[in-house]
Amino acid sequence: MLESPYYLRYNTEMAVDPFSDILKLVNAQSVVSGGFTAGGSWAISFQPPGKIKFFGVVKGNCWLCVDGEETPVRVEAGDMFLLSAQRSFVLADDLAAVPVDAKTVFTPNAGTIAKLGEGDDCFLIGGHVLLDSARGGLLADILPPLIHVRAASPQAMVLQWLLDQLVRERVAELPGASFASAQLAQLMFVQILRAHLETSGPLAAGLLRAISDPLIAPALRLMHSDPGHSWQLEELAKAAAMSRTTFAVHFKLAAGVAPLTYLTEWRMRLAERALREEDTPVSVLARSLGYMSESAFSNAFKRVIGIAPKRYRSTAKAYGSTSEEDDPNGARPWKPSHLDHVEPLQ
Repeated sequence: MLESPYYLRYNTEMAVDPFSDILKLVNAQSVVSGGFTAGGSWAISFQPPGKIKFFGVVKGNCWLCVDGEETPVRVEAGDMFLLSAQRSFVLADDLAAVPVDAKTVFTPNAGTIAKLGEGDDCFLIGGHVLLDSARGGLLADILPPLIHVRAASPQAMVLQWLLDQLVRERVAELPGASFASAQLAQLMFVQILRAHLETSGPLAAGLLRAISDPLIAPALRLMHSDPGHSWQLEELAKAAAMSRTTFAVHFKLAAGVAPLTYLTEWRMRLAERALREEDTPVSVLARSLGYMSESAFSNAFKRVIGIAPKRYRSTAKAYGSTSEEDDPNGARPWKPSHLDHVEPLQ
């Protein structure tokens, strides 16, 4: 039997996970913003959040009405739901009640529990997900407007445990509660995404479908484990136990692009991060990503991102863009089928 330290080290070294790579690239950080209790006849409206929002229903039930959707959604105790669309929404016990603005209910202090109406028949905890200003669209743009994980679903078991632990941390005021809550929120976000991948049915060609497709997973793991390697189509097809032609067709059906195009685009997103965050010379970065010359790398970067790497670096460092819309580089978001502060719940 292998000793535990070696076994853990072995697994850590071998467990290449493209989905984790993407979450790291966009720097996804989940934050518990607070929550509210409500009773009687009540309704509360939220403006377009400007970020990904998520809620857990700890107690009771209510309606979720999202702007642009005709049918309200009933959410109940144990349910989790995530809103990625930048739309206003209403949570209500009574659909006929006039909603109060969330900004008038919640204090500026994050993490507080507000009270709405009479009693505490319903209790929700909410939060949001912070994404890297330059690369966050890689994830945010491919999520559905609403992910609803119902308490009765098999995927909800872990989420309910996380929600219970989160409530316990906040109520008991245990040492390290703030740090523990942040980790629990991070796990909630990952588990909500996993539930979506498992239950959504056929996905459109793109990144989510690619990372959840078991047939091309071995090839994706190879590309993510060593993006600087000169991968050939034959090698990737062999890893996926397919013929070259079958693999190429299946990969494009899942990812929306050919395998080597995916590899190039992934390399450029890694390069984009390095140019923003590191001072590695462009020539060294080029070699680390599998390019024999700086000019070949620069041409690929400009083709994918839309700007030369040296100009990208100098502009990013000079202006320090805070959002994709304000990005002075005008970098192109990667769609294979193509906030730095805590805020209260509203």
